[in-house]
Amino acid sequence: MADLSSLLNSDDSQTHPLLEKHIGTLDETIERYIGSFGWAQLLQAIVVSFAWVFDAQQTFISVFTDAEPTWHCIDPNAYSYCNSTIITNSCKLPRNAWTWNEPMQTSTVSEWDLSCLGPAIAGLPTSSFFSGCLLGGLVLATLADSSLGRKNLLVISCLMMSLSAFLTAFSPNIWIYSILRFITGFGRATIGTCALVLSTEIVGKSRRDKVGIIGFICFTLGFLSLPAMAYFT
Repeated sequence: MADLSSLLNSDDSQTHPLLEKHIGTLDETIERYIGSFGWAQLLQAIVVSFAWVFDAQQTFISVFTDAEPTWHCIDPNAYSYCNSTIITNSCKLPRNAWTWNEPMQTSTVSEWDLSCLGPAIAGLPTSSFFSGCLLGGLVLATLADSSLGRKNLLVISCLMMSLSAFLTAFSPNIWIYSILRFITGFGRATIGTCALVLSTEIVGKSRRDKVGIIGFICFTLGFLSLPAMAYFT
């Protein structure tokens, strides 16, 4: 029988020194062809990461759109009840005895009178949004590395999120609004991961951590823009 010990004990993991010199590591190959870092890579990273601004806005916009405004009594006969500690919310008063302090279109709660329908109905838009995020993360996660690619998936996700978010302004009731919020959450589920990978994979490893912070800065700017827009509108 032939002696196979030499074949079994051979180290196949070792690469020929000459071949290793030409191949190098993946990071070295990337830096060899596109460079470690430059203005073109910085511009692409900023443009790609800017999608995080709209992602943050749609994630936290429910703090303002679904908030419950304050109210006051308009019926003189109900003033004593309004000042009573027994009346903790407006649901214990007749609907014609009180009104909102702000215009009805200030939030979904005041526009569709959701405050007296229970927390399940009032919180349906927010629950629908994060349910869409969960389902979108499961469904769209594999498409970035398979058929669509990260760039195409990022474009599709941004378009889906933007279109559904725009249509929410024309929602006639809480049910249509919640469905559109679900679609918005479904579309934005992979924006963060796609933008982060696209912005960092084009730079050298020495600048990768610093470029990755750009996305989180854009996310913070998107979050901070909401109070400013709420203040002026």
